[in-house]
Amino acid sequence: MIKILKCHKGVGPKVRGEALVADDNFSTRYDLDRIKGVFSRPQHKLAGKSYDQKILVLNTAKGGVASAWMLYEMAAQGITPKGILFNEANTILVQGAALANLAMCDRFEDGDITTLITSGQTIEIEPELGEVRILS
Repeated sequence: MIKILKCHKGVGPKVRGEALVADDNFSTRYDLDRIKGVFSRPQHKLAGKSYDQKILVLNTAKGGVASAWMLYEMAAQGITPKGILFNEANTILVQGAALANLAMCDRFEDGDITTLITSGQTIEIEPELGEVRILS
């Protein structure tokens, strides 16, 4: 059975992929090894896990302009998540996602997104509709 989660309309293309979930915040600048495609900050709950071609499900975005342009650089290098879901994104990271053509949504009606989706589930994001579908 497909479960549909409603959220604020997001940016980027419709994508489908495997979820990687943590009740943690997210900084492209400080949490990632952008060459290896893994979470590198030892204190991060996803430390050592690959984010490449995953849909990240996290609490909130940290960082400013440098974090936003890093999303674009990651996409240009081809080592990037397929999309990111937040409980609450910041406007600068949303702008970076739009520039990188990366799916991003936030503000879910059903509550904390990090408790509604589990790592390993297949999900689909349709930012234009403000919908996330849990497929498996």
